[in-house]
This record gives sequence, structure tokens and C-alpha cells, in this order.
Amino acid sequence: MSHDDFAIEPVKGLPEPPPEGEEILWQGRPNWWALTREALNLYWVAGYFVFLAVWRFITLVDQAGVITAFAASSPFLIMGLVVCALLLIVGYVQARATVYTVTNRRVAMRIGAALTVTLNLPFTQVGNANLKLNRDGTGTIAMDLMGKTRLSYLVCWPHTRPWVMRRTQPALRCIPDAERVARLLSEAAEARISMPQVSRYVPPTAVAAE
Repeated sequence: MSHDDFAIEPVKGLPEPPPEGEEILWQGRPNWWALTREALNLYWVAGYFVFLAVWRFITLVDQAGVITAFAASSPFLIMGLVVCALLLIVGYVQARATVYTVTNRRVAMRIGAALTVTLNLPFTQVGNANLKLNRDGTGTIAMDLMGKTRLSYLVCWPHTRPWVMRRTQPALRCIPDAERVARLLSEAAEARISMPQVSRYVPPTAVAAE
């Protein structure tokens, strides 16, 4: 019997239905391969274990022969394969547990595989957004928040701009067709910010004279 951990969501990726007048413009999740490659540094980890194996082989081949040197260096390759396989699993699970939502009022991010949280980022709190585009069309849109808004880098990772820890920038990480999404987000934010904000009138409070 199948079980969906997010079956209680009234709307996919959102903790509650959008209020009246709010429309969902786009939803998506990270490309799991791009997320594993960039956020989890798959290539660097694989290269590190290959370097250890080659270094071990070179230092032993002159003294012990090719077969012995290969036998001594092969454990590094095996460990590298195991670690890379674990990174691939983590990247896939992280991507599947994530839902990014762009509406005409905000960006919502349901993130976290073990501890799931939903970030609501109104356009009025986003100072600017930066797009990093990859050659395969995937990309990351990082948002710089205004005012005193602070987010934990560890809680948001890997859905953040890499290595920006002093002022965490939440990011739509490694999304497909990132250029189109960035354009859509920019147009929605501009339209929202330029819209007159209606505030509720609060009558003045009378103060008794002494």
C-alpha cells in the first residue's frame, strides 16, 4: 500500500490553499543530477578518490610491481564508488522532496527530506534575484532578502546560494529551464511591487486630557 508523506498538503508544495487573488504561475523541483553535481560536489569527491588511488599506485609500482600496486590502490576506488553512490541517493531524495512554487505574490519553497519546512518569500521582501545559468539549461535563482529577514544556512541548505553564509540567500537550485523561470519570476515581482498596497484604516485613539 503506497504512502505519500505530503498527502495532507491542500495544494502541492503549499501548507495551505492560496488566498483569493493569488495564482500559481510555476511549480518545479531541482534536476536531481545537477543538484548532486553542484550542491554535493560529486565530481570533486570522485576526483579526490581517483587522485588517492593514482598517488598510491605511483608510489608502489616501482617497488612492488604493477599487480601489487593496483591491489593496494583499488580500495580507494571502491570507497570512492560507495561515497559517490551515497551522494547520488542523497541528491535524488533531496530533489524529490522539494517543490518550488512561484505565484503572482511570492516564492514558496517546500524543502527538506528529513525535516521538511516551507519558506514563504513575498516579493516585497526580495531585494533582487540573481540567475546562474548552466550550459545544459539548468540554473540557480538566488534571492537576496531585504530588511531584517534572516534564514539559517544549515536549515535551507542545499537550497541556498553557495558559500553565502553571513546573509543567507534562499535559492531555486538547479531547476530546469531556469532562464524562462527567472523571466517569469521577474515579471511577477515587478507587477506585484508596482501594485498599490492597500492598508486598512485605523482610526486615531482618543487620549483623555489630564
